Amino acid sequence: MATHLHLHASSLPTGIVTRNRKPLSLTFISDKNPSFSARPASAPTLKAAVLPSVVAAVSTAVDGAPPVSASPPKTLPFRVGHGFDLHRLEPGYPLIIGGINIPHDRGCEAHSDGDVLLHCVVDAILGALGLPDIGQIFPDNDPKWKGAPSSVFIKEAVRLMHEAGYEIGNLDATLILQRPKVSPHKEAIRENLCKLLGADPTVVNLKAKTHEKVDSLGENRSIAAHTVVLLMRK
Repeated sequence: MATHLHLHASSLPTGIVTRNRKPLSLTFISDKNPSFSARPASAPTLKAAVLPSVVAAVSTAVDGAPPVSASPPKTLPFRVGHGFDLHRLEPGYPLIIGGINIPHDRGCEAHSDGDVLLHCVVDAILGALGLPDIGQIFPDNDPKWKGAPSSVFIKEAVRLMHEAGYEIGNLDATLILQRPKVSPHKEAIRENLCKLLGADPTVVNLKAKTHEKVDSLGENRSIAAHTVVLLMRK
């Protein structure tokens, strides 16, 4: 039995439009043969081939069912992710950056070891994979992560990356802090990051910036990091 449906052009998927944005009248010939007659309300009937997206949209309108993808999503040859993290700096805490203990009169107040760089890298990898962020996978209200080294988190992110069939294409990270100077420790931090990621040093870059004495970062009350990562299909 044929099914008749009257759709306005604005309800159709992107790229499917009618002349002058007029309503479109659809007539399904049968459920097994998804061809239909398509015509603007004031025009003669025209036969048209059905795009999968139109079938899905119309099925939703007719049956109330969610649209179904015509084919599984393609495996992407590469993925890009961005990570950001910020922690307060307080006296009495160690300052750990990239798994390296940096001498300073204050450190990151956090549930784990407060490694702002590794947390940021983890979020970048998880973001590239389309996964929840670090706070959802390792919640800060879970006692088992209290004081945990952030290497645990990055190893899990790397495991998930390999499980999904990707590897590091390249990674670019920027630390933002007023003090202490990062340059004396920069290579040690980068080498340890490469080791944790299992990445060649040529594809991992690390930069450090002050915040020109502006806001909490520039007043030595906090530390932040940004990371952009490119994952390549193996």
